[in-house]
Amino acid sequence: MDAHAVILEAPRKLSLRPLTLSPCSPSDVIVEIHHSGISTGTEKLFWTGEMPSFPGMGYPLVPGYESVGRVIGGGTDVEDRIGEWVFVPGATCYESARGLFGGTAEKVILPSARALPVSESLGREGVLFALAATALHAIAGGTVPDLIVGHGTLGRLLARITIAMGAPAPVVWDNKASRRTGGAGYDVLAPKDDDRRDYTSVYDASGYADGIDALIGRLAHGGEIVLAGFYANRPSFAFPAAFRAEARFRVAAEWKPEDLSATRDLIDSGALDLSGLISHTSPAGDALKAYPTAFNDTDCLKMVLDWSQSE
Repeated sequence: MDAHAVILEAPRKLSLRPLTLSPCSPSDVIVEIHHSGISTGTEKLFWTGEMPSFPGMGYPLVPGYESVGRVIGGGTDVEDRIGEWVFVPGATCYESARGLFGGTAEKVILPSARALPVSESLGREGVLFALAATALHAIAGGTVPDLIVGHGTLGRLLARITIAMGAPAPVVWDNKASRRTGGAGYDVLAPKDDDRRDYTSVYDASGYADGIDALIGRLAHGGEIVLAGFYANRPSFAFPAAFRAEARFRVAAEWKPEDLSATRDLIDSGALDLSGLISHTSPAGDALKAYPTAFNDTDCLKMVLDWSQSE
């Protein structure tokens, strides 16, 4: 079986071409993808070539861990899943390209256990499950945020999940005026307009490695800074101010399978709303234009590829 896929052949070299898929095992499902999200964190670092090296990394690669679609086939053990609408957190099913993370293709094959049933009524917003689960995982690891830095998609989800969990609304910072709109029950400020210096739990969703000193100066004694973004550059900070504040630091890792299930529960209950977070949709056939737009256009909050228009 072949499927068209987005392929990063090398940094800044993108293509859309067919790849042969690996054979389907008895416990695998075949999913026809309808929508795929573009990550402006990890995928941008693959695009620029700035992604720090880790096991399995290399080019050519199929990116993507934010896809939704329908199960159209499967192995003998999982034939009862045909017809389900699922979230696909990636796939490693390509014979001539790496799957990092492998979800941005018109069809994928993956283990049935990794295909999460979700409500089809979410439509393209279903691609946000990965980011929402990332936000939930960060919050579940400690104290809820009272300050969030960065009002991109991850920052908005951190704020919405904080409120969905019944905690007080956090303050959110963003330096870009265009990003200071869309607060759903919380205030979004420019850092210069906020005089507070008693935040107890600061979540950085900006990915800006050189901004930690400014955050330390806003902490209450014993406060915590959570690094919730992904950083191409080496994060660093001056020790004396952190020493005086007795600051704590925590790195929030990627979501776990149980975070996806917990996210689904929040969405299904109505506590978490995913609307208003996708700003751009592009036919998958225009992927070569969509990726630079997602990475470079400051008005692009979230770009989604529509595979129904892939020709």
